[in-house]
Amino acid sequence: MNDTAQFLETVEHETGPSPTWTVLWLHGLGADGNDFAPIVPELVRKDWPALRFVFPHAPVRPVTINNGMSMRAWYDIVSLDAGRMADRADEAGVNQSVAQVEALIAREGERGVAPERVVLAGFSQGGAVALAAGLRRSQALAGVVALSTYLPLSTAVLAGLESSVPAAARGQPVFMAHGQFDPVVPFAAGEAGAARLRSLGFELEWHAYPMAHQVCVEQIRDLGDWLAARFAKG
Repeated sequence: MNDTAQFLETVEHETGPSPTWTVLWLHGLGADGNDFAPIVPELVRKDWPALRFVFPHAPVRPVTINNGMSMRAWYDIVSLDAGRMADRADEAGVNQSVAQVEALIAREGERGVAPERVVLAGFSQGGAVALAAGLRRSQALAGVVALSTYLPLSTAVLAGLESSVPAAARGQPVFMAHGQFDPVVPFAAGEAGAARLRSLGFELEWHAYPMAHQVCVEQIRDLGDWLAARFAKG
């Protein structure tokens, strides 16, 4: 866990000495960096290069929809209106979290892992931040993984994406997956985000599973196949 003031605290796992790739994974609302650490042995394959998994802890902040209770959150959620998922997100909080993620990506560069060997992943609220960060990249990452999530951008920002997304960002492959019976982030919200990214020219792989707001064995397998393709190209 790092203790540098400008960085988020993190949980880290390395699958071998001198990692040449990094998977930066953002947890969901109310969880912390430990939440997805157990996925490492389930996901990693024997023929993969040495990886560093970085699981940051989101800051603790009040969350409006939870009666203002403070918890780990990448941004405030101001409404439960499922029909307007993008407008539920606190834009300032999203921007702050994107900046903190960018700091962690820059730190990986200082540790010898260039952005083109960094995969940015996230689940639910963490996946929303991963997408928001990916859309702004002026230097492409190896890929973006967004699970059970949506584009956390206001209607106005979404309308202007065509002219605001850097060319390098559009070159990043994206893996999105969603539960068909998700009661937290509606399946339609995930589908809408995927469609918007495709319309912007992103190479996007979409998977749907008969599950709720969770991760399943089939999803880990499919994500493993997608990551293996990234490592092979790298």
